[in-house]
Amino acid sequence: MATAFTFPGQGSQAVGMGKDLAEAFAEARAVFDEVDEALGEKLSAVIFEGPEETLTLTANAQPALMAVSMALVRVLEARGLDLKKTASYVAGHSLGEYSALCAAGMFSIADTARLLRIRGNAMQAAVPAGEGAMAAIIGLEAGDVEAACEEGRALGPVQVANDNGGGQLVISGLKPAVEAAAAAATGKGAKRALMLPVSAPFHSSLMQPAAEAMREALAGVARSAPVVPLVANVRAAPVTDPDEIVGLLVEQVTGQVRWRETVEWFAANGVTTLAEIGSGKVLTGLARRIDRTVTGLNVAGAADIDPFLAAISGQTG
Repeated sequence: MATAFTFPGQGSQAVGMGKDLAEAFAEARAVFDEVDEALGEKLSAVIFEGPEETLTLTANAQPALMAVSMALVRVLEARGLDLKKTASYVAGHSLGEYSALCAAGMFSIADTARLLRIRGNAMQAAVPAGEGAMAAIIGLEAGDVEAACEEGRALGPVQVANDNGGGQLVISGLKPAVEAAAAAATGKGAKRALMLPVSAPFHSSLMQPAAEAMREALAGVARSAPVVPLVANVRAAPVTDPDEIVGLLVEQVTGQVRWRETVEWFAANGVTTLAEIGSGKVLTGLARRIDRTVTGLNVAGAADIDPFLAAISGQTG
């Protein structure tokens, strides 16, 4: 019986997330203060009060979600949770991979906040607004979605960006190519092909300028070996070497988030509990669709702390 801690990605943000934590726990307040200081601005005010359109900006949403996840981690640790003893692995969905590595001690909170601010800005700047697009393809096998992308490539780059499991894949690339691939997917029997309201074509080859920005940013950041292995997005397998992980974080900017395979790897390698640490329950829902043999737990706010600690001690005790 093993447990993995997972950390949510962009889309899980909500105005007011973490506010109850900051009000109830000094450890949480310290995390938000540290992030504010690292960024030289009161991101916590945007997290707690909005406006939503400001929080949703990629450059804000990424460090904001990390801040909430790490506030939860610090509160849990102050109440006796030892991540090294409790979790056998960590993983995160896209930006959540940074939260996972921060929780596992590879990066400091301040450095992680600065890295995610750079990442968010670089991803936004990589492609002029309106030129890229993403679409969710529902109810089609991965091979058929890849074939649809192959048809779309007649009009430009398009690729599978996320395999989220449960028959949901997301494609990303140049807008005409994504539209063509989405139409092809419908022709191959997809239940839905839905264009997504995103600001950039994340996890596509068009993000290469952002990958180079992250290569440069990560090169100068202090790092330690994570206390437990990371199951990396682009590999769907565990990694422990900090230099190798940094290479995978760069690759992740243009590469596929292989979340379905990540959860399947967990299930095949003795992980019986996936504990989602952060805003929302997106990953808990995805895990349920991918493999029902895995128990999902989540901790998102102050009211969840004690029930989560009781549940996690029951799973690992």
